[in-house]
Amino acid sequence: MKSYKKILLTAAVSLVLGAQAFAAEKLRIGTEGAYPPFNLIDASGKVVGFDLDIAHALCAKMKVECEVVTSDWDGIIPALNAGKFDFLAASMSVTEERKQAVDFTDHYYTNKLQYVAPKSVDFKTDKDYLDGKVIGAQRATIAGTWLEDNLDDVVDIKLYDTQENAYLDLAAGRVDGILADTFVQWEWLKSDAGKDFEFKGEPVFDDDKIAIAVRKGNDELRERLNKALAEIIADGTYKQINDKYFPFSIY
Repeated sequence: MKSYKKILLTAAVSLVLGAQAFAAEKLRIGTEGAYPPFNLIDASGKVVGFDLDIAHALCAKMKVECEVVTSDWDGIIPALNAGKFDFLAASMSVTEERKQAVDFTDHYYTNKLQYVAPKSVDFKTDKDYLDGKVIGAQRATIAGTWLEDNLDDVVDIKLYDTQENAYLDLAAGRVDGILADTFVQWEWLKSDAGKDFEFKGEPVFDDDKIAIAVRKGNDELRERLNKALAEIIADGTYKQINDKYFPFSIY
């Protein structure tokens, strides 16, 4: 009888410890918090946005607790690799250069790059018109890289630490136009600050895949995130999040 009770007690303790270990699993989501509507800090100090809604939905599917950690954009990959958070949900484009530093999941949306300039200006996107113009973009982004790769000898490129600062200079007339993600620009143009500006021309690049980054070699977490992403797409959760922010699909 005593040995039987001991077996039952051991089994019960194992179940409790196993449940505690499972409940204790916690992942940290890294993001910038300065890129609306994808990631931003609201009036209460909470980090919100499309990226975070997707990340929290993935955490729910993986049955793990998640907390958000913010980082300046310029140092966000080093922060991930230093272990300050476990995965990065910050509207990061997949590039060959970044793939040398981190691993990426499947994409969770597709981005485009497009110019924004004052409505009052007949802004063109050809090189002849752009020659000598001052064009802004956020530093260490696809938009900044595209300008450097394609128009470095044509325009005066001005790079900013945040997208918000780029818009402030555009509003102040210190740049002629801004090149940035179409969906971020779309959000800003709806605001009071962006009401006197508009898209100019067609997107200059329209196949930019946005994915979640994990540390190199963390295949276990990457595969779990991919599985969870497939699940939220299949069950309609992704569409609900998409429709909360956009009247069109950005997948």
